Amino acid sequence: MTTKSLMMRPGHATRVAPSVLGGIGAFTLVGAYVLVSSVGLGLWTSLGPGPGLFPFAMGGVLVAMSGLWLVQELRRPSEKAEGIDRGVVIAVVASLVVLASVMDLLGFQLSMFLFLLYHLKLRGRRTWVSSLIIALAGSVGAFYAFNYGLNVALPVSAFAPLNLIGL
Repeated sequence: MTTKSLMMRPGHATRVAPSVLGGIGAFTLVGAYVLVSSVGLGLWTSLGPGPGLFPFAMGGVLVAMSGLWLVQELRRPSEKAEGIDRGVVIAVVASLVVLASVMDLLGFQLSMFLFLLYHLKLRGRRTWVSSLIIALAGSVGAFYAFNYGLNVALPVSAFAPLNLIGL
């Protein structure tokens, strides 16, 4: 398949933007790099999964998802093609920057709760009840899953009053 055949399907006006093809290629290359480099870490030891097994799996998922993205782009009719909403991209990136900057101060649970609540209620226009339930389950559930299920310590609040109540 040539680049032109990837960008234009015969009989259809489907066109994959070069920037999308570049993104797919970049994700595929990153996934392939992770696959190759994780083998050097060791996929399996005598005690069980090795340090490279999880990165190997994630690299494989990234490569597979890149392929799926390419198939979706090739099958999408051109009349349904949508542009990128820069406002959404800016809001997500800005909120991620704020999340990263306050996580050590407020702790994972509170900062993730506020992040999820912002995206669910304000950006996604969900009801207050569903936003609160999903944000609470997502922040507290992820904290307990990582801290106690996977033994991966997530940041707790730097403020003593918040730390005393488990945040």
